[in-house]
Amino acid sequence: MRHSFMEALAAELAEQGIATLRYQFPYMDSSSGKRGRPDSPRVLTATVAAALRKTAELSGGAPLLAGGKSMGGRMTSQADSLGLLPDVRGLVFYGFPLHPPKQPSTKRAEHLAEVNVPMLFLQGTRDELADLKLLRPICDKLRDLATLHVIEGADHSFHMLKKSGRSDAEVLHELAVTTAEWAEKLGK
Repeated sequence: MRHSFMEALAAELAEQGIATLRYQFPYMDSSSGKRGRPDSPRVLTATVAAALRKTAELSGGAPLLAGGKSMGGRMTSQADSLGLLPDVRGLVFYGFPLHPPKQPSTKRAEHLAEVNVPMLFLQGTRDELADLKLLRPICDKLRDLATLHVIEGADHSFHMLKKSGRSDAEVLHELAVTTAEWAEKLGK
């Protein structure tokens, strides 16, 4: 939760009027920032559900979005597919990890058919964990529940090559603005 990307994204979202609640999965050592072996999906989805319950408690009735970066987003969608996130209006994925690097597959997306709230996928064209040739048809199959926003030249961490002419900060701003605009449409 203290990763520089997460902190920067939270600040950009705040600039757009979106408050965030960041939390740590149990397998991550918060004192050293080191990771152990990831917890079981049951523990990870329970952690997401607990964080969302706390968020609902603190939000004063404000509309809630849930999501995350990479595995955090995937675990959030799994929690929602299991009915663990009843108060959530939509899910936002900052780099959905569709498959391991160089192992294209769609297995990690099978549960998305059980999600009944709108989903925003923010993906880079250089993301080695989400082949867009596989992700686009998944989003098409989800119809109106899925919005795919592609960032040309971004990798899984939304880093840009210098030759792109765009900075990582510009991309972070785009992620936040896109999230805010999408969230605004949900309220209508």
